[in-house]
Amino acid sequence: MSEQLLLQFDNITKTFPGVIANNHISFDVRASEIHCLLGENGAGKTVLMNILYGLFPPDSGQILYKGHSLRIHSPKDAIHQRIGMVHQHFMLVPTLTVAENIILGQYPFWRTLHDLAKVSDRIRALSCELGMDVNPNTLVSELSVGEQQRVEIIKTMYHGADLLILDEPTAVLTPQETGLLLVLLRKLSERGMTIIFITHKLEEVMQVSDRVTVLRDGKVINTVNTKDTNSRELARMMVGRDVLMELPRHAPEPGKPVLAVQNLAVVTERGLVAVKDVSFEVHAHEIVGIAGVSGNGQTELVLALSGLLPIQHGSIQVCGKMVKLTPHDLAHAGMAHIPEDRIKMGVVLPFSVAENLILHDYRDRRYSKRWLLSFRKIADHAWDLVRKFDVRTNDIENEIDHLSGGNQQKVVVARELFREPQVLLVNQPTRGIDIGATEFVLQQILSQRDAGTGILLISTELEEIFSLADRILVMYEGQIVGEVPADHSLIEEVGLMMAGKVAV
Repeated sequence: MSEQLLLQFDNITKTFPGVIANNHISFDVRASEIHCLLGENGAGKTVLMNILYGLFPPDSGQILYKGHSLRIHSPKDAIHQRIGMVHQHFMLVPTLTVAENIILGQYPFWRTLHDLAKVSDRIRALSCELGMDVNPNTLVSELSVGEQQRVEIIKTMYHGADLLILDEPTAVLTPQETGLLLVLLRKLSERGMTIIFITHKLEEVMQVSDRVTVLRDGKVINTVNTKDTNSRELARMMVGRDVLMELPRHAPEPGKPVLAVQNLAVVTERGLVAVKDVSFEVHAHEIVGIAGVSGNGQTELVLALSGLLPIQHGSIQVCGKMVKLTPHDLAHAGMAHIPEDRIKMGVVLPFSVAENLILHDYRDRRYSKRWLLSFRKIADHAWDLVRKFDVRTNDIENEIDHLSGGNQQKVVVARELFREPQVLLVNQPTRGIDIGATEFVLQQILSQRDAGTGILLISTELEEIFSLADRILVMYEGQIVGEVPADHSLIEEVGLMMAGKVAV
């Protein structure tokens, strides 16, 4: 890693109505280093990088890049300065090919058509250099999330970026895709590219970065060499207090079965069998974890149990009773669902925080009368939940889209747990949220278990399952291939079962 400075932020300040997003931020980035920008959701990381990329102007302060003062008014200016950015939500057009996306908006129409073959050859060469399998003629809509991210990275390299900004790049990736990405970032750094990596995942920081700058409440707390710190110290800087790296817990005695699944089979919308004759029970006062590599039927299982995907055959009982498999009937039977993708299935982005907190219950007499909503009662209810679940917002009438990912997740958790369910389905509870919100959400799940709820927990994070579950089921290719107690000494055995290697 070079000691030469490539980039310097000097007293950058940016405000929005009622919020100081960046408060006199100053730090530097060295050439060819991987520099992690670490902080909780809402700490100001993305705003700062959007300023660098030309999406926002700073209110005050200056940026020095390659020794010169830098003023960027648009992403096109940033690309011209050899700065590339991969956003958390990819900026790709699904109906265009990889090659068309990479040169979209860069050249006149006639030149785009004329040079497409040359563009494709260059993409293949870049893919080969970095060991990535990217076909320039494939439609983006046909690519996995991890493949789309690789397209975004190749796009920055195609335009000759010296500095690559990655905003929460692993938030939507599987553990396997995350591992591949981190290896790729190290390769890029070794080739001379400078990388700013926005994240709140401490294990990734320790694994891949050279230095770390921690932001909290829009201010720089410290910049440290990664080799001179540890996860606990970084967590303390992020949150401003000691964070429980392992949650204290005890194992209450399981009660009666509250969820019984018998010979369940589920077929995807494409007609593929995703769940094959699965049977299991979840008891009151119990967390049953389902471990498995993403794509082995866990998602389809939860969607079927929550009434969002039809079953081919089998039965589901809630609290000893057969129920109709519709979201409405399952909710009234005592089931709640925290989905894996809060944006697609957990919240309605144009709605306010208060409206999202009554999505299930807007017809309830507590909040409406004769088809008219009682806005005062809805507001009182919303403020109660916002305070109880520590949702960071200054106004419940704000659109939920304006909240950070962690606070959006808290809204979903608050809404579902307020109903005091008998059965709780939880899929990827901490995906894309920071360590402070993670600690809070996991504590709420444990408290719900202790209160008597039976919980089915699905997570691709093995450590999360072993930390929360009382027993663990392993899914492979749509089937339950094993069951083990939540004993950390068995983590290797579970990993083998996840790969289809079942011990005799």
